[in-house]
Amino acid sequence: MRFRHPDGSLVHLAYCTNVHPAETLEAVLAQLRDHCEPIRRRLGRDRLGIGLWLAKDAALALENDPCALAALRAELDRRGLEVVTLNGFPYEGFGSEQVKYRVYKPDWADPERLRHTTALARILAGLLPDDIVEGSISTLPLAWRTVATPARTETALTALRTLGGRLDALAELTGRSLRIGLEPEPGCVIETTADALAPLIDIAHPRIGICVDTCHLATSFEDPGPALDALAQAGVPVVKSQLSAALHAEHPRRPDVREALTAFDEPRFLHQTRTLTATGRQGTDDLGEALQHGALPDSTPWRTHVHVPLHAAPAAPLTSTLPVLATALTRLVGGPRPLTRHLEVETYTWHALPAELRPRTRTQLTDGIAAELSLARDLLTDLGLKELP
Repeated sequence: MRFRHPDGSLVHLAYCTNVHPAETLEAVLAQLRDHCEPIRRRLGRDRLGIGLWLAKDAALALENDPCALAALRAELDRRGLEVVTLNGFPYEGFGSEQVKYRVYKPDWADPERLRHTTALARILAGLLPDDIVEGSISTLPLAWRTVATPARTETALTALRTLGGRLDALAELTGRSLRIGLEPEPGCVIETTADALAPLIDIAHPRIGICVDTCHLATSFEDPGPALDALAQAGVPVVKSQLSAALHAEHPRRPDVREALTAFDEPRFLHQTRTLTATGRQGTDDLGEALQHGALPDSTPWRTHVHVPLHAAPAAPLTSTLPVLATALTRLVGGPRPLTRHLEVETYTWHALPAELRPRTRTQLTDGIAAELSLARDLLTDLGLKELP
């Protein structure tokens, strides 16, 4: 979906396809048919943006076969879909029964992460619509914190500098400008936008910036205004923003609240949980750990890394952090010029929600994602952006 900002620039809204398990190119093509095109039709749009996730095997197939890349581009056109952004965070197995810590491998100290991300950049250059010259890719924020050492961190930064040079060469070769956004996430080396400042200033490459995920921002209790202002003051580009909402528990000490939270403690994904106390932010790596007695202070609100559907807040006594998303979006695109032009709805946890909230049919999932995009569209038009055909 395309929008015209009051300053005349183009802002893109997409939804991320990592909600659909697809490890191979054949599976990617099937998801375009079974999910993406039906969502476009459900919205009554002639064109729909998707934030494509390409797992290792799918990316290899496209990288090694120019005809396959051309065929994917033609299939996107045929189904009324367009791609200006990729989700390069998960490498493989994101649809597995248990993902947890695996999603952080390979990290940026592993040469395979550089190879894979370079391939994604080349692929995206071939998928961009004819009238678009800018693309974006989100990636993991260096590494999970427990495996990081000073030497590995320096190796990761060196890899990103190398990537910056490759993106420069790709721009010169293709005329397409590709940028990479490190995506702060609780528990990683870069957990917050503040944590991203020093590494990105160190890298000092205009094609290497940040991806602001509003669920992660909220889970870490970051105030969107100061966080985004600090990035702007440091000259760190916001390459893209993932529009998502976290789970909020105002009174985690209450038995009914803890019971409600227990329903979101599931085995597939990590659900990092944080609270902000007088002594600072404290947290656990997973919700189940937080629910153990005494593991996390419970006199202040908890926020949990669960991407809850934007349009459907959880039932009381829980809520979502949709207000944080709205505040961040106002700062991102509601000013005299947009801080980013790539927005992506990323609720990948539909199939990991409590049983009563999970879509039981493909149609229900289509309706849910369409409703999320409709909400995001309304937020954008309320900020003065004009929806384009």
